[in-house]
Amino acid sequence: MSVLSQVTADNRYAFDQACRVKAIDLAASLGLDRRLSINFLPNAVYDPKACIRATLAAADRVNFPLDLITFEITEDERITDTPHLLGIIEEYRRHGFRVALDDFGAGYAGLNVLAEMIVDVVKLDIALVRNIDHDQRRRTIALGMIKVCQELGVDVVAEGVERTQELKVLRDAGVRYVQGFLFSRPAVNSIALDSSINFSP
Repeated sequence: MSVLSQVTADNRYAFDQACRVKAIDLAASLGLDRRLSINFLPNAVYDPKACIRATLAAADRVNFPLDLITFEITEDERITDTPHLLGIIEEYRRHGFRVALDDFGAGYAGLNVLAEMIVDVVKLDIALVRNIDHDQRRRTIALGMIKVCQELGVDVVAEGVERTQELKVLRDAGVRYVQGFLFSRPAVNSIALDSSINFSP
């Protein structure tokens, strides 16, 4: 928050652009050979075609494949212009990027977002995933969201998986993609190697 608290309307665009370029440069320098997810601020994008130029240039400079980049829309930011966001998503997908809804179920957006926007991935918020094995209300809501996404052809990522019991419920529901401390802790300037991850705890 010491950094994010300094982001204002005046510097939001520059901050957003700098984060994208840094993420791509760092991924390339670490030899990342799989998907790179980048959170972005929809309200910082004044024009989708113009604002994507620095991202395209950075990926080209370090030879990072565009189809390995996913842009994540966080629900922490209130969407004030839905048609504008739809234009951003359309432009990003045109370049081969995937688009994800991050922290789904925790912020401003809801199921109506899935009715209006074509996204590739929905990331279920940790608040719905935590204790899903013995919290009937959370399990019912999460499984309902998972079923909706499956029928729409949208991939689901369950965030915040910390226990094997949670993982089992998600796997039984057909969720293929999960992230959380059960597999690896966050790291700065490094990536978790396959050899250090227990994929079937």
